[in-house]
Amino acid sequence: MSRRGRWMAGACVSTAAAVLLATGGAPAPAPHGAFGGGSGKGVAVGAYLHYGSPGVDRMQGLSHWLGGTDVRAGHTYLPGDTWANIEGAPDSLHTWARWRKERPDRLFVLNVPMLNQNEADVPDGRVAELLRAGARGEYDRHFRRLAGRLVSLGLPDTVIVLGWEMNGFNYTHRCKPDPESWKRYWRNIVSSMRSVRGQRFRFDFAPNRGPDAIGWTKCYPGDDVVDIVGMDSYDQPPGESFEEQVTQPYGLQQHVDFARAHGKQISYPEWGLFRNGDNAEYMRDMLAWIADHKPLYHSITDYCPHGVWQCGQNPRSAQVFREFLSAGRDGRPAGGPPRPDGLPGRGAAGGGALWGD
Repeated sequence: MSRRGRWMAGACVSTAAAVLLATGGAPAPAPHGAFGGGSGKGVAVGAYLHYGSPGVDRMQGLSHWLGGTDVRAGHTYLPGDTWANIEGAPDSLHTWARWRKERPDRLFVLNVPMLNQNEADVPDGRVAELLRAGARGEYDRHFRRLAGRLVSLGLPDTVIVLGWEMNGFNYTHRCKPDPESWKRYWRNIVSSMRSVRGQRFRFDFAPNRGPDAIGWTKCYPGDDVVDIVGMDSYDQPPGESFEEQVTQPYGLQQHVDFARAHGKQISYPEWGLFRNGDNAEYMRDMLAWIADHKPLYHSITDYCPHGVWQCGQNPRSAQVFREFLSAGRDGRPAGGPPRPDGLPGRGAAGGGALWGD
């Protein structure tokens, strides 16, 4: 998504039921696990809850709120401030590794910046210089070190969301200042990480939805270095309605079509509410879209203003989210506490920064 003003500051309904909800009908009963629930198969449900150990701990609470639906995709980010952090220095990776190794069907998703000082408002000219240096292989060693660290922690099959939202304006690792160098640099990174013995990484190319600084297809580095084609999609312009978000250039439909044409799975590493507030219609439509198109995983950004469980300002959308993903068989929200006590992002003013408490 766009700059967040912080330092990282299974729907158990069938597709037919999802469409009913999307059009205002009552939810129909659905088999448990039909959408990445307790069976451990199908779409992996995820949420960004916190970058470190609290994020792991909160996954159980979210699952309880959803009536036992398995939150199978764990999602976090590496800080992009220093090369040491991009190499995997944060101790929180140990906690994520323990969580991942508890069950073989879990999916660990890690956003990895391509450049340090990634949110430092670096001008385009300097970004182009850095991308050219990356294309020459000057930063390959950092990514070999990251790969080695992940393998040593027991995370050799991590989904790497590399250089996310590269088509935008915000991050130093953006593509527009030199697309050809950006693509060569991506290829170098993937080659470097794949050179580490024992790795089984999957690389997720995840632009912003819609026309941004550059059409995201112009940044695509090649089928041999991409395993998943993702998309970050929030309820905000461009696209005033969900239909426009689907049909706009570089929108949700083009994303699905592009991935199919290239023989790739899809994902939604980041999605959620935003500029249009507590928009239950968007929530119904996005969850129906996900149910219909069956990505490898999806991960809602669960803090204010985007989220539903840790953010108390979106009660109508939270109800819809719960109905879609609840493990209950009657289409009603599952039991359990309505909100996690003592967690950030509950107030109407927002909060819950990505690297916050």
